[in-house]
Amino acid sequence: MSLTNITNLHPSTFLLLGIPGMEAMHSWLSMPFFLVYLSALLGNLSILFIIRTDSRLHEPMYFFLCMLSVADLIISTTAMPKILSIFWFHDREIYFEACLVQVFLIHSLCSMASGFILAMAFDRYMAICNPLRHSTILTHRIIKNLGLAIAFRGAVLFSPQPFMLRWLSYCRTNIIPHTYCEFMALIKLACAETRIYRIYSLTAAFLTGGLDFILILCSYIVILYTVFHLPSKAARLKTLGTCGSHVCVILVAYTPAFFSFLTHRFGHHVAPHIHIFVANIYLLVPPMVNPMIYGIRTKRIRDRFLQVLTSHKF
Repeated sequence: MSLTNITNLHPSTFLLLGIPGMEAMHSWLSMPFFLVYLSALLGNLSILFIIRTDSRLHEPMYFFLCMLSVADLIISTTAMPKILSIFWFHDREIYFEACLVQVFLIHSLCSMASGFILAMAFDRYMAICNPLRHSTILTHRIIKNLGLAIAFRGAVLFSPQPFMLRWLSYCRTNIIPHTYCEFMALIKLACAETRIYRIYSLTAAFLTGGLDFILILCSYIVILYTVFHLPSKAARLKTLGTCGSHVCVILVAYTPAFFSFLTHRFGHHVAPHIHIFVANIYLLVPPMVNPMIYGIRTKRIRDRFLQVLTSHKF
């Protein structure tokens, strides 16, 4: 097949349907979606500002939290403006190239967010299981290199996606029954054999979110083993309390992610609007909730936030 013919089989634009079957409710749904986005922006920017301006928070856990906040901000801003334009203005068109960029950014940044949560688990492991070496191992240089390695992993593993999607022929339809461009959603529109693409998608998902979750689980098994061997109940409760915020972030990030992953690949009888809702929760709720978890549960962040508000320096 000639290059011209291959190009002709790429639609110049895709049409994003939003939430299939609920088009009449899009205007009503736009308000909670907008509030989620606004909360994510304000929450993550507040976290970045507070940690940047308070030297007492210049510790490994909070540096990793800053990295997570940056990833969450970009994830939200990559997806939400287009979702709101669909809901508010019925602007369903998205250029083919813009769709490929959105696919890459969403998948690579979600992988980075997962990696930063793993780095936070490593910080908790070192602080509880090997406290004497915590500050000597997690130096500023090591923290920066870990952050760069996590970002590099996400970029490298998911950089093939735009090229793989560009090589496909889309001769069925250009309508995507989703609120944003997603790798598997585009694969389903292709008229070519996509088995290799699906294997790649599963492998990349395992090497990022799947492997991260296993390592986080292993770290917490060792942490619990160490905690339950502490001499007093008060010491055990205090030590476990330092992990509370991180455990909440893990649950918020991975629970909807696994549900979305399973429904996308195995939930053939799940109603489309349920799948789209789960996918949006997985993508958009963690960026809103993560700052709230750390803002409410972490005394130093909470006190600094209240101090900034009361002094009118925000």
